[in-house]
Amino acid sequence: MRLFSRASGAFALTLSALTMATAPASQTRTFHLDASPARLMPLFTAAGERAWAQGWDPQILSGDSERGSVFQTNAHGHDTTWIVIDYRPQQGVASYARIVRDLNMGIVDVVCRPAIRGSDVSVTYTLTPLSGDGQRAVAAMLDPAHFDAMIEEWRSAIGAALAADPSGR
Repeated sequence: MRLFSRASGAFALTLSALTMATAPASQTRTFHLDASPARLMPLFTAAGERAWAQGWDPQILSGDSERGSVFQTNAHGHDTTWIVIDYRPQQGVASYARIVRDLNMGIVDVVCRPAIRGSDVSVTYTLTPLSGDGQRAVAAMLDPAHFDAMIEEWRSAIGAALAADPSGR
């Protein structure tokens, strides 16, 4: 009987470790672009990111930028469901909830603020792992060097898209 108690106690400890809540983790970076927030904000919608995000092919399930709009993407072999939680282009704000099944969920916030000769764009990812694999995925995604490189890709790709369409259409 004592062996059973130890085994069930170890099982309970393992189970509780797997089901304990994990605190969200965040990274924020800011970069400058030579365009107004009004010109940039359409690029931070499900459809708008096609202009600059290589391989971005959202399957729009409802709406595009209205609160509650839903779309799905597939990147790196994982399906991600996105929900628009805030899109106020006049204030330079776009926020999305996202979930990668069995890995992580979180929020992506984009804020565009007027600056000298353009805009400063701040991007924040706040992610919560949903599993052991999710903990590793969140740690990799939010690793400062990886996050810096990802945001630099955003800056470069958006800058190229702006240069390719100088009329702003």
